[in-house]
Amino acid sequence: MNKSANTFPDAPRPAGSLLAARLHLLDRQLLDANADPVGIVDDVELDGVEAGVDIPANAPAPQVVSILTGQVLFTRMFGGRPPRTRLQELPWHLVTKVGTAVQLACDAGSLDSLWVEHWLREHIISRIPGGQHAAE
Repeated sequence: MNKSANTFPDAPRPAGSLLAARLHLLDRQLLDANADPVGIVDDVELDGVEAGVDIPANAPAPQVVSILTGQVLFTRMFGGRPPRTRLQELPWHLVTKVGTAVQLACDAGSLDSLWVEHWLREHIISRIPGGQHAAE
């Protein structure tokens, strides 16, 4: 049996976890500390990357600084991108686990991205008969 000579150097092993943003983060459901759904990952902010500038071969791997979430339903349906001001930035240190969903260390009540749901609950759902309490 012949062994092939590998002339390529071994791939570098950076410290921490290696994530592919498209595969592991984008469009994943966000769960708060109580495992309640609070939105989805709409975008990520990276450190060490500038738009329109090539990354040098010897540069360190970009680091995820924060994940962005918000109300982007209409832009997804009709195209375009939501303004950056419409997205809430969640610092990466709030992420406790990345799996089939992204688990956060904070409570849903502390997130501004749920303002639409809060407004709907207070102004519309609460006015529907039986809308003030959970179904029994």
